[in-house]
Amino acid sequence: MVEAAGLSPLAAWESFYVIVGSSAGALTGLQFVVITLGVEAGTLRRPNLRAFVTPTIVHFCAVLLISAILSAPWRSLSSPALCLAACGVVGVGYGALVLGHVRRQASYAPDLGDWLWFGVLPLVAHVALVIAAILLPRQPASALFGVATAAVLLLFIGIHNAWDGVTYLAVEHLQKPPGGTS
Repeated sequence: MVEAAGLSPLAAWESFYVIVGSSAGALTGLQFVVITLGVEAGTLRRPNLRAFVTPTIVHFCAVLLISAILSAPWRSLSSPALCLAACGVVGVGYGALVLGHVRRQASYAPDLGDWLWFGVLPLVAHVALVIAAILLPRQPASALFGVATAAVLLLFIGIHNAWDGVTYLAVEHLQKPPGGTS
């Protein structure tokens, strides 16, 4: 579905996805530094990684993938719609898996904010992505705003969760005596 001027509706979003995608990529790199520091300090454990740290990386990578999909030179909107729908469906499945990890880990009692930011909001973003992907070939203008909303929501979820994790690790590390026992 190419517009009369010969430009795809995706062309108008190019700068947006360059900014959002590169932000997600940079934040992914910073999260690797945080993980390394947390492991070296002895404050990260495997159940917490699966429940709280890995999902943050996945959110940033989902934003990077969405940006890459919408920056490719597609001839029609049906192919990127299919890719975005697959990304959203996988995200919903992964979100359900994360909820199970959060529920099963025993080293931390999640509060309402944790359930919201680590469980509910990522699912909302991925469901919105699926809906926007379904609408993309027929209603590109509104669907592209839906995709952008899902991408920005995932980016902000990742930022919030990374900050939450860093502050939790810092406080936990400060509360440990120098010998490492508590």
